[in-house]
This record gives sequence, C-alpha cells and structure tokens, in this order.
Amino acid sequence: MESATTSAALGVIAGAAPTTASASLASLWDRVFGTQPDPDQWVVFATAAVALAVVVPYRPWRLARNAITIAHEGGHGLVALLTGRRLDGIRLHSDTSGLTVSRGRPTGLGMILTAAAGYTAPPLLGLGGAALLAADHITALLWLATGLLIAMLVMIRNAYGALTVIVTGGTFLLVSWLTGPQVQAAFAYVAVWFLLLGGVRPAFELQAKRRRGGAGDSDADQLSRLTSVPAGMWLFLFHAVSLCSLIGGGRWLLGV
Repeated sequence: MESATTSAALGVIAGAAPTTASASLASLWDRVFGTQPDPDQWVVFATAAVALAVVVPYRPWRLARNAITIAHEGGHGLVALLTGRRLDGIRLHSDTSGLTVSRGRPTGLGMILTAAAGYTAPPLLGLGGAALLAADHITALLWLATGLLIAMLVMIRNAYGALTVIVTGGTFLLVSWLTGPQVQAAFAYVAVWFLLLGGVRPAFELQAKRRRGGAGDSDADQLSRLTSVPAGMWLFLFHAVSLCSLIGGGRWLLGV
C-alpha cells in the first residue's frame, strides 16, 4: 500500500510539471504578443517632443545618430540577404558613419535594392513600429527590435559597432523585461518617433554635403552609377520615403 501511494504521488508531481511549464509558456506568449493599453494622449505628445529635442539640436543628434546608423546599415544588410547576396560584415564608426560589405553581382536589381535600403530603412522601420503601436503591440515591438539587433550583432565586424549594438539591444531588452506597461509604452513611443523624425534628417544632410561637393561616393551617387538615374532623383526618393513615413506613422501614433 505504501508503494502504491508513493507511485501515485509521483504521478501527480510528474503531471504537474508539464502543466506548470505550459502555463509559463502561455503567460510569456501572452506577455510578448498580447496587447497592452494605450498610453495617455499627453504621453504620445510628450514622447514626440522628446524625440524632436534629440533630432533637431546638433549635440544630442550627434550622439543619437548612431541609432539611425544602426538602422541604415541594418537595412543594407537585410536587403542584401533577401536579394541573395552574401553579407560579409557591417562596421559602425564613432563618427556615425557605417559600412556594409556584401558580395554578389556588382550590378542588377539586387545591388540596386541593397544600395537604396540604407536611407529608407530608418523611416520605414519607424512606420512599421507605428503600425505595431497603433495595434497596441508595445511589448512585441520591443522584443522584435531586440531580436533584430541580436541578429545584426552577429554580422558586426568592429568593437565600436559591437558595443553600440549591445548597448542599444540591451536597453530594449531591459525595458521590455523589467518595466511596467506605462514605461514600456513611453520608451517605445520615443523610439518610434525618433526613427520617424530622425529618418528625415540624414537625407537633408546628404543633400547639403553634395551641394558643397562632398559625399561623392554616397548611396545616391552609387545608385546613379548603377542605374544612370541622376543622384538628385535618388535623393528625392529618400526625401519622399522619409516624409511620407513621418506623416503616415505620425497619424497612426496620434490616432488621427
């Protein structure tokens, strides 16, 4: 009788373990992919003001522009892989410049899309982030950003670049794991506003450099050589994508 009782007790414990694990997995799934409450409207406007205060003045922009460079080079790298090119590595530099090296045909659609992906990546990522926030998937946005940064880290080939991506990804991870809904919402809205607003400025900076005779090997100039379309037209495309993303994403964030 004692042996039967012990066996029954072990069966109950064994049966409880999968149930507990399943409950924990379901809880994690709901936490990441479930919806979170909308922040107050003043939070949306306040986070937009914070992002604007980072993007417009030179000194904070000089530091924060590293995040735009991550998105820019990440865009080159992702499209290179999607178009069948071999991605050799990504470098991020302390002057906020970057370099993505891929192998494949030096001409053709894959190379054109890869070259065009840099300046368009930050505003398009901001637009995608705005869509997630409008659907109340705040935590999912933070985890998706963390996943993309981890994937990008594998391809980083210099110490400064690795440090920048680790710090950025670690910040997203800590906020998503350790903070409550209101803090997560405020952080996510700042990040998306920053991508939307910060995605506009680089094209204007490139335009100013080209007007002064610099940036002769910019993405726009490379695209011009690849397609015989004037670099000014590619600049117009960069402006159009960033401004349209800002307008569309801003409307989603503001709920209008």
